[in-house]
Amino acid sequence: MQRFDWIDEAQRLTQAHQPFALVTVLRTQPPTSAKAGDKALVTADGKIHGWIGGGCAQPTVIRTVREALDDGQPRHIRISPADETATTQLNDVLEFGMACHSGGTLELFIDPMVPAPRLTVIGDSAVARALVQLAPRVGLRVNVIAHAAAADEWPDAAAVHGSDELSALKDGRLEGADIVVATQGRRDLQGLRAALALDAKTIWFVASEKKARVLKENLKASGASAPSVDAIIAPAGVPIGAQTPAEIALSVLTNVVATQRARKAAPIASAQGAPAAVAASAAAAVNDKPKANSGSIISAMEQALNRSCCGD
Repeated sequence: MQRFDWIDEAQRLTQAHQPFALVTVLRTQPPTSAKAGDKALVTADGKIHGWIGGGCAQPTVIRTVREALDDGQPRHIRISPADETATTQLNDVLEFGMACHSGGTLELFIDPMVPAPRLTVIGDSAVARALVQLAPRVGLRVNVIAHAAAADEWPDAAAVHGSDELSALKDGRLEGADIVVATQGRRDLQGLRAALALDAKTIWFVASEKKARVLKENLKASGASAPSVDAIIAPAGVPIGAQTPAEIALSVLTNVVATQRARKAAPIASAQGAPAAVAASAAAAVNDKPKANSGSIISAMEQALNRSCCGD
């Protein structure tokens, strides 16, 4: 293992939009094989590129890197001779026991490099275009999937895929993102099929409740997984009385950002001892439609959103 292996690997992972952490040795107390200033790049799967010492400290470093990648927060840690199950915190330094008994002490800084959250927009509609323009301004990396789309027509998108056919979407970089289907009457079923095929974290469909219900039944009748179809959120967006494409895009993006924030907060809440149910319910709550009487303002706003969003 070379001390500078991490430089090339950092460039490769950055270009691939993959998360990693840069771990730097701040100070040591001999005997240790690492020296102050040594660095390594550590990925969530436990691979280490570079040098931060031998095997004694590595299990603790890998475990802490995974936690840092989950919540995006850096860590300052010290690993020293002690019971390996011992963990204490002194000011902003987390102290861990050494997994073996070499006698040395390592102090390290773990800096997570987490790529921008991804959003895939399916469809070529006024709402889709407004979404793609707005999403990068809140830190999202946007991919577009639309039939016959050209890259120069979507200057704010990170990548444009000009086919929504399933055979054309076999690209691992598209999988596991949040997806908004904003086809609005043009290739609706195909857009939903594409979204289901991409193993999305969450799928929103810009459509009225009535239209979404009919299309969901069509998907199930054609063999789509019922639980996956039922998980599609429609109508998409929060009830703000949206009327224009830009306003609808804003309401949908509010849902997306809230869901991503809640998802990111769940590991932190769990680590701090919050009940798992609380963390899990946070993400679901942001997509629940508020219950209201027919005469309430919220109900009226929601009905306006349904009408203006996509029609029946």
